[in-house]
Amino acid sequence: MLIDKKYILRFKGIQTPFYFYNIELLKETLQEIKREISFHKNYLVHYAIKANANPKLLQLIAQAGFGADCVSGGEIQRALKTGFSPSKIVFAGVGKSDWEINLGLDNDIFCFNVESEPELEVINELAKAKGKIASVAFRINPNIGAHTHANITTGLAENKFGIAMDDIERIIQKAERLSHVHILGLHFHIGSQILEMNDFIVLCQRINLLICQLKQNHHQLKHINVGGGLGIDYEQPDKHPIPNFSSYFNTYAKYLNLSDEQQLHFELGRAIVGQCGSLITRTLYVKQGATRQFIIVDAGMTDLIRPALYQAHHLIENLSSDGDLEKYDVVGPICESSDVFAKDILLPKTNRGDLIALHSAGAYGEIMASQYNCRPLPQNYTSEELSDVKP
Repeated sequence: MLIDKKYILRFKGIQTPFYFYNIELLKETLQEIKREISFHKNYLVHYAIKANANPKLLQLIAQAGFGADCVSGGEIQRALKTGFSPSKIVFAGVGKSDWEINLGLDNDIFCFNVESEPELEVINELAKAKGKIASVAFRINPNIGAHTHANITTGLAENKFGIAMDDIERIIQKAERLSHVHILGLHFHIGSQILEMNDFIVLCQRINLLICQLKQNHHQLKHINVGGGLGIDYEQPDKHPIPNFSSYFNTYAKYLNLSDEQQLHFELGRAIVGQCGSLITRTLYVKQGATRQFIIVDAGMTDLIRPALYQAHHLIENLSSDGDLEKYDVVGPICESSDVFAKDILLPKTNRGDLIALHSAGAYGEIMASQYNCRPLPQNYTSEELSDVKP
């Protein structure tokens, strides 16, 4: 059982569905990352807020000294409000609007990760209007196909993200002529939920070639940002609650050729918060269909869209039953045939009112929730909040 029984007793009195966050696990994960990067010179981690913007989690991550990777003005505002230093905020995104760029300029954020030549021109114009110098890194599309779901690859030439490697030298030369931008470095991100270190090795090889090419033409870049992408174990979260950060960071240390003066930036999201969150839902009905048996729960794709959007797997656990195993489809109440969490899975005999947990839901769960069907957004609770609550 992945969730301590003391919390399960407290769940019974809470309106479902809701997200439950194991704060102890989050703290352990943050400490493990800090320990691993301490073995490497000039490594800096920015938390990717798009994975989960829950203020309770963000405050802990900021207090641990991490930076923030933002992809919208709203995320910049949330980062500032929850304690992240502007000097550690990077702002990515293929479509930055003027107000979002101005927000970054007004708060003197560390860096804009520029994704196109027109964006570079707009940033320069807006910075000039404010009498400021915008620090920029250029997001490169390295045309690498990561071994992950097609919807979360970002480094292929066909994807909308980044600048083609063949164009980067010309754009750098243009940026050097602009009066209100300062070039910091290069930015890369090839996708999400990557478990094969070879994908990161290929990225390192592409970066090495580009750095060497730019250096020959007298372009010295101090900051290299390799994005994130490290995945988690959705199949056996109980056995691997914390990702193998040692292997991840050591891969870059071994294969990326950086000088002692260069700083390496990472943008980890899922790997930090993915395993600490579970979606807790309650069984409404157990329905015997013509060919299948359904557990109908009160959570739906509005609360956790990953299975419907990515055909994603989440380990499902009946927190209320230890009966004999039976085969079920676990489905939600939304009026869509895609509102299915799992098919043909074995669970203890389930009855109306049983609590069901969908694990590894800390990333891209609560943050992607919607109000489709006019449903309320799910509530959230942490282990610290429930530790003193009487069952």
